[in-house]
Amino acid sequence: MSPKPEHHNPLEDARAQLAEAVSFLGLDEGMYQMLAIPRREATVAIPLRRDDGSKEVLIGHRVQHNISRGPAKGGLRFSPNVDIDEVRALAMWMTWKCALLDLPFGGAKGGVQVDPRNYSEGELERITRRYTSELMSFIGPEKDIPAPDMGTGEKNMAWIMDTYSVAKGYTELGVVTGKPIEAGGSRGRAAATSRGVVFCALSAMESLKMEPSKTTAVVQGFGKVGRGAARFLWEAGVKVVAVADIYGAVYHPKGLDVPALEEHVDQTGRVTSFAGAEEIPADSIWGLDVDLLVPAAVEGVLTEENASQVQARLIVEGANGPTTPQADAIFNDKGILVVPDILANAGGVVVSYFEWVQGNQSYWWSEEEVNNRLEQRMKLAWREVGKFARDKQLPLRTAATTMAVERVAQAHLLRGLYP
Repeated sequence: MSPKPEHHNPLEDARAQLAEAVSFLGLDEGMYQMLAIPRREATVAIPLRRDDGSKEVLIGHRVQHNISRGPAKGGLRFSPNVDIDEVRALAMWMTWKCALLDLPFGGAKGGVQVDPRNYSEGELERITRRYTSELMSFIGPEKDIPAPDMGTGEKNMAWIMDTYSVAKGYTELGVVTGKPIEAGGSRGRAAATSRGVVFCALSAMESLKMEPSKTTAVVQGFGKVGRGAARFLWEAGVKVVAVADIYGAVYHPKGLDVPALEEHVDQTGRVTSFAGAEEIPADSIWGLDVDLLVPAAVEGVLTEENASQVQARLIVEGANGPTTPQADAIFNDKGILVVPDILANAGGVVVSYFEWVQGNQSYWWSEEEVNNRLEQRMKLAWREVGKFARDKQLPLRTAATTMAVERVAQAHLLRGLYP
């Protein structure tokens, strides 16, 4: 996995995408400012007592970008690269994602600047609970609903729910999504983002007349999104010839045995040294002669410097903001179809919505029901964005962002400006 470039600012990319949509829609500068500036932000200190008795202070953020269509919704990431501009950008993309999939949510995001690999489970629990307590008045099932993201998972969500519930004096299932099933989570949630990516990939392949059994793919990232995406592509008959993670990449021209690779990663924690493939430099994956590329790790990895190497006909963004505007322009000139993040990776927030609904009703659906409803939502959004792009002669990213911005702007106009 290639780390995001140090000079890269995702907030600049997010605001550039917004400005393009605002210009296309003929909205005024005032509306641009309302959509560009987050509604609320909080930065908190998180004192931590380490297992050895020492103390340190971590920094956490939570940004609520927009709440005009409903309570804010977005993940919480633990990463050493977290900063406030990254969180602002991710919160904005969540707003567009929820609007595009017609979910009754606005966008939010949270982050703690910490490398979870360097902390014990007990320390991570104390970090999560203190972060929650510092933001107790900021979050809630009708205000802002966190979910897992990079470096966090079901355990973190259970800790948040418990901390919040203890303070309130009753169990509040709806304060987070992505919880363990035993603690009020939804079946199908863990794999939802990956399933959504593959639903979009297969739909895009169909539009390009690409047969899965004759399609080769590269997946960058083998975590929450990339691992599932690789597995579901493999199950669909696609030859996943290379996979990369933070430690390196593995390659096999006839296709990797993805289940065997999953077992290897479970045992070693990395894709490298996998006996069933050749080890290659992580950066070399961009130039491989394949049909499909799925960046599924962090933002800003496809840049002006490496975009010209890409030979894939189709890029499906599993990560948030993996493609810079400069790379986007290169892909457009080369005729590469890019399925944007706010559409491709929306499966997670769709099933988070399902989980929130189930928790509020105290009635849970089967995994088959969840997956069927997810597939319907993703394929409907794919058709709507594709039609808009064709009708307006726009790239898919511009079409998706424009559709989402229009829906949020309409909500602003209908609600009016208080006072």
